[in-house]
Amino acid sequence: MQEKLHHSLSETRRVVAFVGPAGTGKSQRAQMIARENDVDFMIDDGLLISKGRIVAGKSAKAEKNLVRAIRRALFQFPDHRSAVLDYLSAHEPFKIMIIATSASMAEKITRALELPAPELFIDITEVASPEEIINARRERHEKKQHVIPVSRTQVRKNFAGKLVGHLWGLFRSSDRDDGERTIVHPPFSFFGTLTIDSSAIEDVARHVVSLSPQIAEVRNIRVRSDDDVITMEITVNVAPGKLNFRQLGRMQQRRVASAVRYFTGMDIASVDIRISEVLLS
Repeated sequence: MQEKLHHSLSETRRVVAFVGPAGTGKSQRAQMIARENDVDFMIDDGLLISKGRIVAGKSAKAEKNLVRAIRRALFQFPDHRSAVLDYLSAHEPFKIMIIATSASMAEKITRALELPAPELFIDITEVASPEEIINARRERHEKKQHVIPVSRTQVRKNFAGKLVGHLWGLFRSSDRDDGERTIVHPPFSFFGTLTIDSSAIEDVARHVVSLSPQIAEVRNIRVRSDDDVITMEITVNVAPGKLNFRQLGRMQQRRVASAVRYFTGMDIASVDIRISEVLLS
């Protein structure tokens, strides 16, 4: 039964992947590559695009921190993923091109969106010269500008960052928006890798908990991470005060979860507050 379902999806949903490191000019060439391969839709940084128009999704470049941007690009937020899945299901059959920084990223996106594995991988080096790639990376590094293969109006509706300008492709189809590309200035750079050490999360939690006058001492903080979802266990000594201990614990749970979620962009599964000792003055 599973083999028949997979075979059916492969007939109605075809996938190609356009890959290359960040800042090498993929989005500038995306419309051209899509036309050459008879693509109906493109996936680029969390957006589902058709003929230069955003039809579903939300841009990862609109996120306020890099962790959330990565999760957005990989369709790890349920409401975001569901919106794109629903749109694609209503428009079968189709051929879709996934723009990604690596083959591994493209495959993660296909799994998230219940698509078959890419039948073709196109590398940026196949369509851009070494000089063009170097120039694109230099522009990205110096100006920190990003290209989205959609019209200026579409980006205004979807993008929360700074809009810089627009480009027009040299070879456009009869659709006015098909060759337009918009330059945006995200609130952070997409270059490099990002690692959040557990000690940094512990420091955030320790600072937040210590702000309460009823917390006499933070004795221990344990942080566990499973697929970017955090579980925390905080052991404290407390003093009597305005709040009873149950109220105090619940307040610290909310504050720690909110702070860690805000500063890291990671999901919080649970925050357990354990009272070790009650100190009486």
